[in-house]
Amino acid sequence: MSEGTMQRRAQRDDQRDQRTKRAGGLNRLLAAGAALPLMLIVAGCSSDSGSGDDAQKTGASSGAEAGETVSAAPTVQAAAYTSLPEPCAVLSGKTLTELVPKGTKGKKGASSDTATRSSCSWSSLDNNGVKGSQFRWLNVSLLRFESDTAASGDQQAQEYYAKQVEGAKAVSGAANTRTQALAGTGDQATTVRYDLKKKEGTFKQQTVVARVENVVVTVDYNGAGLAGEKTPNADTLTKAAEKAAKEAVASVRSANGEGTGGTSSTTPSPGKSATASPSASPSASASASASGSPSASPSASAVKKS
Repeated sequence: MSEGTMQRRAQRDDQRDQRTKRAGGLNRLLAAGAALPLMLIVAGCSSDSGSGDDAQKTGASSGAEAGETVSAAPTVQAAAYTSLPEPCAVLSGKTLTELVPKGTKGKKGASSDTATRSSCSWSSLDNNGVKGSQFRWLNVSLLRFESDTAASGDQQAQEYYAKQVEGAKAVSGAANTRTQALAGTGDQATTVRYDLKKKEGTFKQQTVVARVENVVVTVDYNGAGLAGEKTPNADTLTKAAEKAAKEAVASVRSANGEGTGGTSSTTPSPGKSATASPSASPSASASASASGSPSASPSASAVKKS
């Protein structure tokens, strides 16, 4: 091979190497250019997904805030009456003379909060010598409810009123039970009367339950003829008990500014928590008031004296 031929072949090899290098660089450039749009697409998808999550979070947060606004606690009506009258002064002297003619001084019941719960009782034993004795027992109880977050004082009083009536109708051993609505006594009133036989004699029991706004008044009145004395007339005793209940309701209204030129207060008394006043459950109080009155009959010594 001549020197000229060898030189030409070397030149061709050198040219081929240069073309190969240029082609490799172009291929790498094309590959990089193709990868760039793919990276942009992936980045765009990631960005869209994040924006969606943020939108969902924002929407959920806005929904929660809206829900909180809608579920605001409702306003409960304030109790109408904020005080109770002196329990032993709710009845006039004339009425007491009629119901307990030989009555003892009123005995005020124990209470930890007389502004919400109070009571007073009287007893009478009219000794007629060999003819026997007439016994009478009278009790007036007052219970006031304050409004709380669950119910208004008026609503609580309505529930307690119903339980008191049912308790009076369910006294064990009662006979000839009669129940009737009483008009003109507070917002609602019911009279329950029955006979109850005890060893001392047959007791005629009258229970009048009345509600005026957020206060419940319960009048228990019973009478009996002892040691041979005749049994008192139930109708007469019932009328007397109903008269006492009307007077007690009027005293509640008067104690709260009604009937004396004023108006009843519509705001809770300052410094008192908005909770129901009774310290005992309504059902227990109903049973006590209904069944407790006959148990106040005179002692064995009193019967012997008659």
